[in-house]
Amino acid sequence: MIKIIGLGPGSKEALTIGALEVLKSASKIYLRTEKHPTVDYLKNSNILFETYDNKYEEGESFDQVYSSIAEDLIDQQNKFNDIVYAVPGHPLVAEKSVNILLELCEKKSIETEIVPAVSFVDALMESLKIDPVEGIKIIDAFDINNQVLDKRVGTIITQVYDKFIASEVKLSLMEYYKDDFEIYFVRAAGVKNLESIRKMPLYELDRQDDIDYLTSIYIPRDIDSTKDFYDLLDIMEKLRSNDGCPWDKEQTHESLKRYLVEESYEVLEAIDEKDDDKLAEELGDVLLQIVFHAQIGKEDGFFNINDVIEKICIKMINRHPHVFSNINADTSEEVLTNWDKIKKKEQGLISYTDELKHVPKNLPALMRAEKVQKKAAKVGFDWNKIEDALDKVLEEYYEVKGVYKSKEMAKIVEEIGDLIFASVNVARFLDIDPEFALNYTIEKFIKRFSYIEEVAKSKGVDMANMTLEQMDMLWEEAKNK
Repeated sequence: MIKIIGLGPGSKEALTIGALEVLKSASKIYLRTEKHPTVDYLKNSNILFETYDNKYEEGESFDQVYSSIAEDLIDQQNKFNDIVYAVPGHPLVAEKSVNILLELCEKKSIETEIVPAVSFVDALMESLKIDPVEGIKIIDAFDINNQVLDKRVGTIITQVYDKFIASEVKLSLMEYYKDDFEIYFVRAAGVKNLESIRKMPLYELDRQDDIDYLTSIYIPRDIDSTKDFYDLLDIMEKLRSNDGCPWDKEQTHESLKRYLVEESYEVLEAIDEKDDDKLAEELGDVLLQIVFHAQIGKEDGFFNINDVIEKICIKMINRHPHVFSNINADTSEEVLTNWDKIKKKEQGLISYTDELKHVPKNLPALMRAEKVQKKAAKVGFDWNKIEDALDKVLEEYYEVKGVYKSKEMAKIVEEIGDLIFASVNVARFLDIDPEFALNYTIEKFIKRFSYIEEVAKSKGVDMANMTLEQMDMLWEEAKNK
């Protein structure tokens, strides 16, 4: 039998009668650490014990320390049959060593008994006068990066042992809360003459001189402290409700198509301008469109935002077996090859033509042309060298020249398309994005056109009244500049 007891938050008054009876009657007692205010009371009561403080010097991580403690306790139980393991606070509240010990005991069929205790959470709630019914989340400081922060409940962060850990906690919290959001610094909660509770802005957390193993942080519930993803979902649901916005209520998946495209292009513009503030705003507009569609899907009963998120999570895991499984892919080329194989299997693409057909028809034509060409090139259907691609452009040019005076509009459209498609081939050979190249030319055209207009205005002339020869001369000036 291993009896596991809690020593309470630090005050001798918080020791339960059951815990005291066990401690006074046990012959072999092991403490996880001697660094706890209650231990002085045990010493004064002539209760003998051994501690595992030496393990902290030997282990490279806390997980390793706690595993080592649990394994040694199993060895001691084999030697002495009945032993007691005592930990600060409550054995089942933020006590990793106990969790590991219980798992080992279950595997080895060793009987255990948990003796209830007052936890540091009880003391903290009493000192701060918190009602847990409003919601409390408890986070281990060492695990904060794996946790989802939520302003809708009060949050206790325990095991803030030193300034380094406090700094890590602060940085993690600042990713969610504002830098000056007010938190509570709590040291030795419930321990008379040691307790210290003070309110401070988040950015001051790691500047406190009394941070030690008795330190915890309390983040109060505050709905208005920040805006998060769930706020966006609530806003969209409100906009689509009976009391919401008439325009938003009228929208469908079909009517929103153009806005998703427009917002995506505004993101691209922000990237090109290297404007981070604008990029954040425009990405928000794209996210709004996704949430909008998810809300409509929810109302129709077909899917909701959780389905959207689950599908992309599964897709990313499945398409990155080199990260989430045991497939090797050391280069980007290997990653893309695996990606294509997995994608074809997921989408049921049997033939090479299926792959070409699967390129979305709603893509901008230049982008779609490039994607189709690249997929065809993978099976060897491509020019051998760029000169061949250039010759094809020339061939298509003469074919346009041969039909443009005719009245066969369908033929003219076909030949113009062939010419553009051939030009995309050349861009692909040169590893140039045709969309970028064309947009570059458009910007160049606008700048030169603007030069002509500015010069004309400076001479008191309206462009509309200039001859083509006059404008062409200014165009050449603009080119030279």
